[in-house]
Amino acid sequence: MKKVDGLLEEHGRSKIEVYVDWENGNYVPKEVFEAMKPFYLERGFANPAITHRLGWETYELYVETKEKLVQPLNISPQDFYITHGLTESNNIAIRGVAKANKKRKKIITSSVEHLSVIHSSRFMESQGYKIEEIPVYSNGIIDLDRLQDIIDEETLIVSVQLANHEIGSIQPLREVIEIVKDKNKDILVHSDMSAAFGRMKIDLNKLDIDLATFDSSKILGPKGVGGLFVKEGVHVKPLLEGQLSVEILSPEVEIMPLIAGFAKAVELQFENFDEHISSLTKLRNKLLYGLYTTIPKTLINGAEGEKRIADNVNLSFIGCEGEALTVECSMNGIYTSSGSACSSRILMPSHILTAIGRRPEEAHGSLLMKISRLNTEAQIEYILETMPKVVTRLRKITGSIEL
Repeated sequence: MKKVDGLLEEHGRSKIEVYVDWENGNYVPKEVFEAMKPFYLERGFANPAITHRLGWETYELYVETKEKLVQPLNISPQDFYITHGLTESNNIAIRGVAKANKKRKKIITSSVEHLSVIHSSRFMESQGYKIEEIPVYSNGIIDLDRLQDIIDEETLIVSVQLANHEIGSIQPLREVIEIVKDKNKDILVHSDMSAAFGRMKIDLNKLDIDLATFDSSKILGPKGVGGLFVKEGVHVKPLLEGQLSVEILSPEVEIMPLIAGFAKAVELQFENFDEHISSLTKLRNKLLYGLYTTIPKTLINGAEGEKRIADNVNLSFIGCEGEALTVECSMNGIYTSSGSACSSRILMPSHILTAIGRRPEEAHGSLLMKISRLNTEAQIEYILETMPKVVTRLRKITGSIEL
């Protein structure tokens, strides 16, 4: 197999490089790295659960850092549990709740949830639980009437994300909570907020929500750390047994550099928040509608306008294969992905695109781009200039549609 550098040299390396695959991987800004460094080299390395001086010092730093981390959410640090990221948080929210509450055995999720929610629910199905999925409309928004119909006395938990990580659709979460709690206040509501955090203002104190998932890497923080909000009084059991630690839901010694990096990423993401989101939205619209209007036979995947998260661009280019698109884009210095990382190496269409009614050929031609504050207008211009050539070239090769 040829090495990547060899392939690039063979096909010609682009002088311009634009990274818009923030959904699937990220580097951290210098400020985040600098916030993490002291915890690797100087302080906060002891186990905060141990009662010696260095353990106490680490615990104090841990508490201080956690307070900064949850500030934008308007919650108590005691209700926010550090995890290893959104996958663990979602597993704890679904399976940990089921483990702690065995009387009711029905789990409801939307059909467009992150695979960690989908697979956690299916695991519980193998344990005797009934699973129901709420269908979505063609824009990715859930059918609230259907949700109303499927809630019953057996329902334990309803899990509906705030915003979709792949197509950007924002769910009517407040209405979801009202419907569920009007039916039965004891039914728990969980929301994966990892794609929305840092792009929307979220006040958990004003939402009657029981559990919520967050992830550091989605806001340019370090990988391998996230969080789970658990409302006071909600019973959840850990999935793993482990050593002495502060965090009871994720029993492992707290990795302070990652927590510090997460907190710094939160601080940076919420600086000049309104201006930041306005800028992101303008770049998103420029890219989304620029490609849609200049490249024929193109479909917008997901909701539009205020019902779409500020950083998300997802389009299907009819007559192109997503894998070929990502390779060709890469040769032109544009780093993006086809669908989400969880399914991109499997020759199956994204379950999310299938849920919104895309045919296999439409789903396979999808391209996901995420914009961050590190992207510039000049980079967006380069994508708009390059992508029509990429799509035209691939369509000529396949001869799948008339040009």
